[in-house]
Amino acid sequence: MPERIVLYTAKICPYAQRAEIALAEAKAPHIQYQIDLQNKPEWYAPKVNPASKVPAIAYGGPDVPPDQPSPESVKLAESLILVEFIADLFPDSGILPADPVLRAKARFFVDGVSTKFVPAWQAYLQGKSPVEDFYKAVEYLQGLLPEQGYAIGRYSLADIALTPFLARARVALLNDFGGYPQGEGPKVIESLTSESGRFARIGKYFNDLLARESFKATFDEGYITERYKARFADLRK
Repeated sequence: MPERIVLYTAKICPYAQRAEIALAEAKAPHIQYQIDLQNKPEWYAPKVNPASKVPAIAYGGPDVPPDQPSPESVKLAESLILVEFIADLFPDSGILPADPVLRAKARFFVDGVSTKFVPAWQAYLQGKSPVEDFYKAVEYLQGLLPEQGYAIGRYSLADIALTPFLARARVALLNDFGGYPQGEGPKVIESLTSESGRFARIGKYFNDLLARESFKATFDEGYITERYKARFADLRK
């Protein structure tokens, strides 16, 4: 039986949501503690994560309040490491498949998310690159998808790595928040979620990911929308 899990997270952070989704998929008993990234507690870096980032996990140790973490618990950080840690604690979750080929395929897809999709999305959101550069990253991931199902056929680490970024891209594009040309956002999200045309396969995949219960249980769209409005709505100025 796994020991006590305390997750330090933040609703705004896509990396933190990866760990939240993994815990939801595993149906893992845990405690969540929200960290205000604009006003982090003084105890957080020295007692939980020296990098002062979320997500982080305190694993094991005595039953103490999350804001008084015990030195007896093991502190772990970095989103993809935490997702794999949760998968190892709860192997029946299927987050990491037992088949080494599928496991390698999942990690290869994750590499594409990290090195291609996320940088291209952030550059486009900030108005630093044209939409076609973003589309090329989307097409790269689309080319890795099987004809049906999730990234490796079954739900896994690969899908958890991407989902929070797709969800936040949807919020920004639907509301036309960002530094890209005004009015372009809704057209882009329509093309990415349509199940016909250039992005038909990723459109179906996109919709499947956002319909997943573990995603819906860990995503506060109203909160994200308000935060993105404050952060990105005036970026064109």
